[in-house]
Amino acid sequence: ARATGLACFNADSWAMRASTLMAAAATAGEDADLVVCEGVMGLFDGASATEGSTADIAHRTGWPVILVVDSRAQGASAAALVKGFDTYRDSVNIAGVIFNRVGSARHQRVIREAMAYAVPHIPVLGMIPMEPGLELPSRHLGLIQAAEHHGLDALMAHAGNVIGRHVDMDALQALAASWSASGEVKPLQPLGQKIAVARDEAFAFAYPMVLQGWRNQGAEISFFSPLDDEPPATDADAVFLPGGYPELHAYRLSSAERFLAGLRNAAGRGAIVYGECGGYMVLGRGMQDADGTTHAMAGLLPLGTSFERRKLSLGYRRLVQIADTPLGAVHTRFRGHEFHYATVTNEGPGAHLFEAQDADGAKLGRMGQINQNVFGSFIHLIDREPKD
Repeated sequence: ARATGLACFNADSWAMRASTLMAAAATAGEDADLVVCEGVMGLFDGASATEGSTADIAHRTGWPVILVVDSRAQGASAAALVKGFDTYRDSVNIAGVIFNRVGSARHQRVIREAMAYAVPHIPVLGMIPMEPGLELPSRHLGLIQAAEHHGLDALMAHAGNVIGRHVDMDALQALAASWSASGEVKPLQPLGQKIAVARDEAFAFAYPMVLQGWRNQGAEISFFSPLDDEPPATDADAVFLPGGYPELHAYRLSSAERFLAGLRNAAGRGAIVYGECGGYMVLGRGMQDADGTTHAMAGLLPLGTSFERRKLSLGYRRLVQIADTPLGAVHTRFRGHEFHYATVTNEGPGAHLFEAQDADGAKLGRMGQINQNVFGSFIHLIDREPKD
C-alpha cells in the first residue's frame, strides 16, 4: 500500500466465499494498470494440502504465477525445484521465474544452463544478487509496520533500482493475463450506520476489504487515534477496535484518558463497541506488558490478558456465533484467523461470543466475550461461512 498508494485487498480461497474472493480481486484492479498478488508461504501451502493456497487463487482466477526462488546455496538444484513446482499441479501456470540472492557470474550461468535443460519453456525473468540493504526488519507478529519504518521510502527506492537492473520488467509485465470480474465486497454486515475505527500504530490490523464492505453497504467510516488520545466520534453508533500492537503501547493507552472515556461513553449511550485481537484486549480490564506491569484498560469486558506469559495462538478458525450481534444472529457462521502471543489471565463471569473450530474441524471450545452492546474476541473475522 505504501509503494502504490492503493489499498491492498486480501484474497483467501479458504476463508472467503467465492463471490467475496472474486469481488475483492475486481476491487483491487479498479484503479490499477496491473494487479500483483503476493503469495503467502509456499505456492502450494494453505489451510490443508489441498485447499487455501496461493495456487488455489491462481487456479480460480487463471492468473499466471511468477515463481521467486531463493537460490542461495544451490545451483542446478534450483532448476529441479522449479521443475517440481511446474509439474505439481497442472491447473497452475508457472509463467516465469525470478531467482533471488544469486552469487557470482558463474552461479548465474549454472542456473540458466540448468533451467534451459530442465524447464526450457519457463523464462528466467531475472536474477537478483545478494545485495545489502534489502532486508525488512520484523517482530513477533511479522514485519515492522510501514508507518513505523522510517527508512522505508529509501529502502523501496533502492529495491526498485535493484529490480530495474536485474529483472526484465517488460517481459514480466507482458506475462500478465487480461482478466475481468465484477461485484462489490460485502464480507461482513456493518456494525452500524456510522462506524468509528481506531487507526494508528497500535491498531493497524483492519482488513481494507472489511471496511470497504461496510462502505458498500451504506455505512460511513471515520478514524481516530487512541495513541494520540483521540476519542471515537460522538455521533458514531458503532466503534471498531481492530488488532495491532497495543501490548507495545500499553502505558500510553492506559494513560489516554480522553480515548478511554470516549470508549466508555460510547458503550454507555448504547453504541456498538467491537474489538478484535489487540482491540479485544483493550476492551478488557487490564493488560500485562512484557515486563509484567499491568496497565488498566477500558474495563468494558471481563477480561485480563498478559504479554509477559507468552504463548503462540495461530491458525484459521471456523466460528459459530452463540449470541446476537449486528454481525449476525445466533448460529451465524464465519471464517477467520487467530494470531497472537497474549494469554488470558482471567476471564468472566460473562457470556461467550463464538463456538470455534480449527481449519480441520477440531473443536477449540468457546471464544470471545459479549456484554450487551460490547463484544469481541481474539479472532480476525474475514468472511461469512463459504457456501458457494
